[in-house]
Amino acid sequence: MSTEDKPQNYQRKPSWIRVKAPVSKEYAETRKMMRDLKLHTVCEEAACPNIGECWKQKHATIMILGDTCTRACAFCNVKTGRPMAVDPLEPENTAIACAQMGLNHIVITSVDRDDLADGGARQFVRVIEELRKHSPNTTIEILTPDFRNKPGAIEMVAEARPDVFNHNLETVPRNYPKIRPGARYYHSLRLLETVKKVDPSIFTKSGIMVGLGEERMEVSQVMDDMRMADIDFMTIGQYLQPTPRHAKLERFVTPDEFKSYERMGKGKGFLLISSTPLTRSSYHAGDDFAKLRAARQRQLKAAE
Repeated sequence: MSTEDKPQNYQRKPSWIRVKAPVSKEYAETRKMMRDLKLHTVCEEAACPNIGECWKQKHATIMILGDTCTRACAFCNVKTGRPMAVDPLEPENTAIACAQMGLNHIVITSVDRDDLADGGARQFVRVIEELRKHSPNTTIEILTPDFRNKPGAIEMVAEARPDVFNHNLETVPRNYPKIRPGARYYHSLRLLETVKKVDPSIFTKSGIMVGLGEERMEVSQVMDDMRMADIDFMTIGQYLQPTPRHAKLERFVTPDEFKSYERMGKGKGFLLISSTPLTRSSYHAGDDFAKLRAARQRQLKAAE
């Protein structure tokens, strides 16, 4: 970030949030493959700090439905505007990329597409179908928008049976008007509750950012709300302000506070909780999926 691009309230990153620049050979190969297949990744579009580490391992989170979002959330670095038409080759190209990377677990996300009658739900279904066809042993995790006011969209995607259905709450309810004005907190909770009603075997997942002025008790209440919606897995990570135009970073949350949130979440009954400064929705998602399955098996065994 150049001096002129830094927010006026710029805070120097503490040592625990700094990462190495992406310079590996594998990073360059992954980037070229995405360009060749005309695919987008949230890793690039959202300026994820973990891109160097993940792409070195050839783990990329593919962002379907284009690179332009119909909303303008105050925390997000993905560009906003009028999206292009949906690419009919995107599902197959996503499956090709998955096979070329040799992924055991893949994460698929998307921009918001409020311009589409189904909010993009059918494209998620097509991608899942192509992945099952070309990489039948790969487990599939999706991170969807809220499909607000799109009848049947949630059910359509859940019926395609991804292994993990993720939808992020992003922040505490008090922050929604300024941080996530196009969304509704309780609609997002009901979305994940609906997934469980469609298919209880699907793991559900959601996450929030901290450092946006939230209070500890507010985070605790979000955890309780998630558990009431039977959400299995929660992620908590540090918000990083992308540009001066985005929501103000209030503070850097310390590693000890993240550990405290993890202990709190475990006490509330999540199968898994990831709470670190660099935690992101798809960070170490494959390893976390293995932990989720093991935790469910232990839960089922204990209930016998």
